[in-house]
Amino acid sequence: MPHPLFDPLIHEPTRLQLCGLLVGVPEREFADLRDELGVTDSALSKHLSALRHAGYVTVGRRFGAGQGRAYAALTDPGRHAFCGHVAELQRLARLASPRRRPTRSGS
Repeated sequence: MPHPLFDPLIHEPTRLQLCGLLVGVPEREFADLRDELGVTDSALSKHLSALRHAGYVTVGRRFGAGQGRAYAALTDPGRHAFCGHVAELQRLARLASPRRRPTRSGS
């Protein structure tokens, strides 16, 4: 279980979703991420750049059949940061949820 740690870089909604899409796969194609997130190419590039600068993702390009396709992958530090951020959100949610008090018989 990762250590719960809030990460403001990952917390931004699009980046949080982006990391969520990458955490369970070795890599995803840029166009698939763009379509899944419903953002423009430039917006996705900006978010990937921020995550890449932090060392959380890698972005590469492969060529085949005359055209290149870009791919993104979460790095081990990125996976650790994302999982720690999710763990912190879960911890906070547990603190915020109402606790049921045990009822006493006959009260």
